[in-house]
Amino acid sequence: MKVLAIKSDGEETSISVILDDEINSFSMSHNRKDRPVWDIFLDNVGNNKTFILKDIDLFAFGDDQNSYTATRSVASYMKGLAVALDKPLISIEENLCKNFNIDSIAQIAKQRFVDFGHNKNKFDPKHANPKYEIDLKFKKLNE
Repeated sequence: MKVLAIKSDGEETSISVILDDEINSFSMSHNRKDRPVWDIFLDNVGNNKTFILKDIDLFAFGDDQNSYTATRSVASYMKGLAVALDKPLISIEENLCKNFNIDSIAQIAKQRFVDFGHNKNKFDPKHANPKYEIDLKFKKLNE
């Protein structure tokens, strides 16, 4: 099974790929308002060398409570990949991991997918959205 996971807390972004029993990860620090260049991350875990994106069975992202913007950026990117490649997408909430690192996120996503019998429909990308414990109190338009 092949899993690709990404997480960002706004100041560091990490990617992990599980290729059967092997796991490869890469992290990079950046300015809080900089959006990472996704190709750099993918290249550093072996995209187009040891795997290609269409071979990924499952995509996942870390729902990090430390940065609303970074998490939304990662979620949007992963949704785009999952929808374009017709693959499942799982959001892993920060409170599910004692050690909320990218390897843990990828492994939890893989296990959750296995536990649900590899049911792709259970993890439809359009339902994989960040959840925030704090009410952000956004003003709705036309209210």
